[in-house]
Amino acid sequence: MRYDSTMVDRQVGRNAELFAQSIAELDTPEKRYPYLRILISLIDQAHPEWRQAPKKVERIAELAHELSGRQLDTGEVEKAVRVRDKEKGYR
Repeated sequence: MRYDSTMVDRQVGRNAELFAQSIAELDTPEKRYPYLRILISLIDQAHPEWRQAPKKVERIAELAHELSGRQLDTGEVEKAVRVRDKEKGYR
């Protein structure tokens, strides 16, 4: 299969990009939330250098937005990142 576009982020990869696009097709935040958590984990694993970055939440949200073809709302992703970080004991 040939893709019409180049990958947004090689470290995250094509599968995560397709996953993000699928998440964006879900119709409610409640349905998207568990999948956003998985996508956030994939991004976090691909970019460990962001873990201590001052704008980590915004970077992850923006990348998720880009991976989804600009369909995912960055505010929704940021909320999911903050909840995840709080659960893990991060600030």
